Amino acid sequence: VTDKFTESVYVLANEPSVALYRLQEHVRRSLPELAQHKADMQRWEEQSQGAVYTVEYACSAVKNLVDSSIYFRSVEGLLKQAISIRDHMNATAQGH
Repeated sequence: VTDKFTESVYVLANEPSVALYRLQEHVRRSLPELAQHKADMQRWEEQSQGAVYTVEYACSAVKNLVDSSIYFRSVEGLLKQAISIRDHMNATAQGH
């Protein structure tokens, strides 16, 4: 009975240190993989931010094109007017 009691006290006394040893062992094994995952996530975040910037820039460029359509219509009208004036001047020059 005394041996069993002593053994029980010994196991109970050492149980926390065994648990901490197992925890340390687990952390030591899994830490490199976790560090790699963290590095991968940071790299993916940087790539994502670059892609977001590219998309935002492209959207801005398309919006500017849409907004500038009024200027293209104005230029088109002025070109048609210039062609009409040129044709009128050519017709007048041939008439003389």
